[in-house]
Amino acid sequence: MRNVGVLPPWLVLDQLLHSWLIEDVGRGDRTTQSLICVDVKEGQAKWIAKAPGVIAGLPVAARVFQLLNAKVCFEAIIPEGEGCEPGQTIAEINGSLDALLMGERVALNLAMRLSGIATLTRKYTELIADLPAKLVDTRKTTPGLRLLEKYATQVGGAINHRMGLDDAVMIKDNHIAAAGGIREAMARIRKQIPYPLTIEVETESLEQVKEALQHEADIIMLDNMPLDMMREAVHMIRLENERIKIEASGNITLDTIRAVAQTGVDYISSSAPITQSKWLDLSMKIS
Repeated sequence: MRNVGVLPPWLVLDQLLHSWLIEDVGRGDRTTQSLICVDVKEGQAKWIAKAPGVIAGLPVAARVFQLLNAKVCFEAIIPEGEGCEPGQTIAEINGSLDALLMGERVALNLAMRLSGIATLTRKYTELIADLPAKLVDTRKTTPGLRLLEKYATQVGGAINHRMGLDDAVMIKDNHIAAAGGIREAMARIRKQIPYPLTIEVETESLEQVKEALQHEADIIMLDNMPLDMMREAVHMIRLENERIKIEASGNITLDTIRAVAQTGVDYISSSAPITQSKWLDLSMKIS
């Protein structure tokens, strides 16, 4: 069963797409506008996969072309979240040739980037698909691309962690150091935050886990813990309060993710699906 990500509304995304088109088109597409300077002709194009992977970002690519010409028809042949093989047709596009040529690079770049993220995310999630633990992404994203990169991890089967600093409270090691300890940090923050926000505390030792439990953290992150310590921390938290969510983080790889999931944590956060993914090679051919 393929995973379906939820895109933000175009009201939000269009300003980003406009800026990326302006960056590429600049003062005008010298090649296309010189070639097609009188009559705007209609044309057809196909997107072809040049490597195996998971497809993501086709609705965004379609929107790029439609911002250039609202009449462009972009038909996805491979649905979002489905796999592709080299040589397969991913999408077919019909519309004015100037829009197809001017939008080609921006649309392809976005789809290649997002498909690469979805492809690597799928590899991670498949390794723990039979276990309760869920993979979540992080804020280690490309500036300007966070909304779309996190969308791609959803397509690959992961769950989004907080989108930004305003989504939830996460007390990390530097916050603890700045406040003078977990107790002090949690006490100050609880006086300031709105009611619905949860508080997550990053811990690196069993002593910190105990302190986070004592002061009623909603989520406890086990950061860079050896597996034996992680298992002990999970046992300690479950005995104290089964409703507390447990997140594991730090040095999560394809080789280690399953062993981490088997410790009993609820979530495993990793930046790798975004920061270590390779673009999926796609090309456009006009017929």
